[in-house]
Amino acid sequence: MKYNLIIADDHKMFIDGLMSILQDAPEFAITLTAKNGAQVVKYLDINGTDQLHLLITDLTMPEMDGIELNSIVKEKYPALKTLVVSMHIDGGMIDKLIRNNVDGYVPKNAEKEELLTAIRTIVKGEKYFSTEIKKAYTDAMFENKKQEEVSLTDREVEVLKLIAEENTTQEIADTLFLSKHTIESYRKNLISKLQVKNLAGLTKHAIKMGLLDA
Repeated sequence: MKYNLIIADDHKMFIDGLMSILQDAPEFAITLTAKNGAQVVKYLDINGTDQLHLLITDLTMPEMDGIELNSIVKEKYPALKTLVVSMHIDGGMIDKLIRNNVDGYVPKNAEKEELLTAIRTIVKGEKYFSTEIKKAYTDAMFENKKQEEVSLTDREVEVLKLIAEENTTQEIADTLFLSKHTIESYRKNLISKLQVKNLAGLTKHAIKMGLLDA
């Protein structure tokens, strides 16, 4: 069985390196090399994916990056497998790719053997993620969960919103008909609950929670 691959990367050195690694694996043939995601999408729109098995893509590329490319491919051509090979090991990016059904993710500094293992595993229909990718993903998910678990009372949310809107302690006390002292203790509690250092940190958190959109 011969497997046809597409490689998308804006660094010629990486493409050349990958091609030389694949020379030792006669079951793989390279159908197309592209500088960015837009070139790949254009090619697929014209030629379809009947003869293709795997797209290997970098993440950071001009015009269309790997995240967008993966999501377009998975939406329009779900049969085509995708493997990300990138220097970026970012939990949020990995999460986005996994949500969009990426088939694998290997860091660019992976050993030749691991790269071949990843490619072989994916064309056979399984997923492949390097150990450090799995770790970055789990760490990010754990961090998100920790943040989600911080639940604020309605009153704390009110105080946080007013702090973020740059009201003074006295103004907040007047607005909520509470004593200045009570507002101070709310502020201290919020700082420790949200694990921030100061008022700027509280404001950032309020923006993240969408409290200032209204």
